Amino acid sequence: MSHGVITHISTHHEKTTDNRDEIVLAKFGKAQQLKRNFGLISSIGLTCTLMITWEAMLSTFAGGLTNGGPAGIIYGFIFAFLGNILQVLVMAELASMMPIAGGQYNWVSILSPPWCSKFLSYITGWITVIAWQAATASVAYFGGTLIQGLAVMNHPDTYTPANWQGTLLLYAIIAFALFVNTYLAAVLPKIESIILLFHILGFFCILIPLVYLAPHSSPADVFASFNNGGGWASDGVSFLVGTSISMYSFIGIDAASHIAEEIKNAEVVIPRGMISSVIINGTMGFSMTLAVLFCIGNVDDALSSAEGFPIMEILQNATNSVAGATGMTCLITIPFIFATVGFVATSSRMTWAFAREKGLPGYQWLSKVESKRAMPVYSIALTVTINFLLALINIGSSAAFNAFVSLVVAAPYCSFLICASVWLNKRITTPASEIPTGPYDLGRFSIPVTIGAIIYTIIGAVFSFFPASAQVTPQTMNWSILLFGGAMLVSMVFWVVHGRKVYIGPILEVSLARTLG
Repeated sequence: MSHGVITHISTHHEKTTDNRDEIVLAKFGKAQQLKRNFGLISSIGLTCTLMITWEAMLSTFAGGLTNGGPAGIIYGFIFAFLGNILQVLVMAELASMMPIAGGQYNWVSILSPPWCSKFLSYITGWITVIAWQAATASVAYFGGTLIQGLAVMNHPDTYTPANWQGTLLLYAIIAFALFVNTYLAAVLPKIESIILLFHILGFFCILIPLVYLAPHSSPADVFASFNNGGGWASDGVSFLVGTSISMYSFIGIDAASHIAEEIKNAEVVIPRGMISSVIINGTMGFSMTLAVLFCIGNVDDALSSAEGFPIMEILQNATNSVAGATGMTCLITIPFIFATVGFVATSSRMTWAFAREKGLPGYQWLSKVESKRAMPVYSIALTVTINFLLALINIGSSAAFNAFVSLVVAAPYCSFLICASVWLNKRITTPASEIPTGPYDLGRFSIPVTIGAIIYTIIGAVFSFFPASAQVTPQTMNWSILLFGGAMLVSMVFWVVHGRKVYIGPILEVSLARTLG
């Protein structure tokens, strides 16, 4: 009998929570279409395993060694960590107030002055869609190239990596992500929770042997060793160019906001999940970065690694074993593969949400939800197709593909800059009593935190467009500025031709009175 009472109370609580979520959604004119399968732990799992901060730092810190050196990487990571804390505090406040799939463009639409709301929301939506598609390609690409690096490590005399092989590996990773997002969608939250555990255990499985086995550099070599390998006019500019790698390692902090309509008790869980994810990943990322820089050995040898990843050279030197280094590298590679699963899920939800508001070409199809499994199958298919096509660029030119990947920092930062700016304007021009904040509210700290986040974001966005070297050639040029401008031009053409006629921002699908009734 006692068990029956507990079951009844639990069921009643779930129904109450679900009803509360539907009421909050109806406040913004949205009907519940997707299943709410995610809770706090699974949403933290999704965001943490999307960001994969410590894995991303180990895979990309070569750029930081060139611009900044060991000391530059350390201080650059601290700068990015603090900046992302400011960003996530702002986004958590907005997500708590407006827990709607799509995140930024919804926030901009609702908070902007009426005279520019429609246009700013539209531009923000396009930038955010581009950001998530670029991030998906980026993570799958790193997963593929890490596998190629493992092949070089184990077969140095017989295997020569080629771009087309990397593209095929990217295809395999995207195909795996498609399988999980369709046939295993019902258990995706459980998968994310398991991968979160793997993400944390893998951290210790690399950190402890590395620190124990590898020779250690002096504190001066780590904290006072700067490098301006890019030939910039000052060490300060070189430092800021190199900091982009740390900013890259935090990409994805807004993931939970894009699956808001699949999270139970979203207005509370999303802010908690976002903030927790940044703190967890930032702490692990800083610890791993510090450990690797103390154990790096000869920097020139690490940078000239035959595998293409300095971390593989460092692990081989630490363990004196190819097998040991291979096992530890697998602990870095697997999270990239599963991060692609999360990126496909989040990118497709962002695409679906924006198409729902008629913001994209083909919105009639992209906004459809498959009723049986309650998933946006057309948006998932588009995400996979886009990434398959982008991967073809890598066959012809890895430089061109990397330029698109560079948008991974620039695009989300520009998207955040718009929504943070309109939120700051709202806070300054509107009495606090008239702002319907959610359960998570920064109160009097909201304005200074938002200003700090905006300053950090401007710095990050500007320097993400810089090339690695001051001496620019067609091969070393960072073409992301051209691609970003081209993408914005396409969005503006669509706006003029069609978008301005049909896009009005979040579309009213259901009335609050109907939901309550």
